[in-house]
Amino acid sequence: MALKVEHEMHRRRLGRNVGLGLVLIAFVALVFGLTLVKTKRGDFNTVPPSQAEGSN
Repeated sequence: MALKVEHEMHRRRLGRNVGLGLVLIAFVALVFGLTLVKTKRGDFNTVPPSQAEGSN
């Protein structure tokens, strides 16, 4: 027998924390994937015409 019986509230909180953790991991993976794609395509070198040198 366990020394401390786990309350139902703690089980629900654990479930919520695990769910939130998975959502955060998915978000980080998405941002990382988009960063990899953008750097491999070379889009980070392009400058919009409004910010190009000499276009005051």
